[in-house]
Amino acid sequence: MNTVLSRANSLFAFSLSVMAALTFGCFITTAFKERSVPVRIAVSRVTLKNVEDFTGPRERSDLGFVTFDITADLQSIFDWNVKQLFLYLSAEYSTKNNALNQVVLWDKIMLRGDNPRLSLKDMKSKYFFFDDGNGLKGNRNITLTLSWNVVPNAGILPLVTGSGHVSVPFPDTYETTKSY
Repeated sequence: MNTVLSRANSLFAFSLSVMAALTFGCFITTAFKERSVPVRIAVSRVTLKNVEDFTGPRERSDLGFVTFDITADLQSIFDWNVKQLFLYLSAEYSTKNNALNQVVLWDKIMLRGDNPRLSLKDMKSKYFFFDDGNGLKGNRNITLTLSWNVVPNAGILPLVTGSGHVSVPFPDTYETTKSY
């Protein structure tokens, strides 16, 4: 004879099984969707300073400042299974000390319902562009790339790189400013 608790347990287990199947269906309908879109990045100004590095021994390190424009239409990425996008602009370059350096310069969270057409003009780096030495001075191959994480309602969290990047040469000289 089934008690009320036994019947409630069976109903609860069946409901969880149905919810798991629906969640898997939600995931599988968008799991193989292409999430890359064309991105246009333009750099209008690059400056370089040699500043004291307070994180280690009293040495000086390169500090870069980048002013950039980004244009992208992210409308095709948003579907019913996307909650938000975490966008970030990163710089990749190599130096004689490190084969690969990656620095995040700017980021933004774009929620569903926000304007998916990204048109940013004269943006400055949100985060400091430090190099652990003098690897930015005269570096001719610093590549800026816009990437994003797609945060879904159900499923995996894909990391996508936009199909556009720009290589930026950094100056051979430091910008000098007066210290007071």
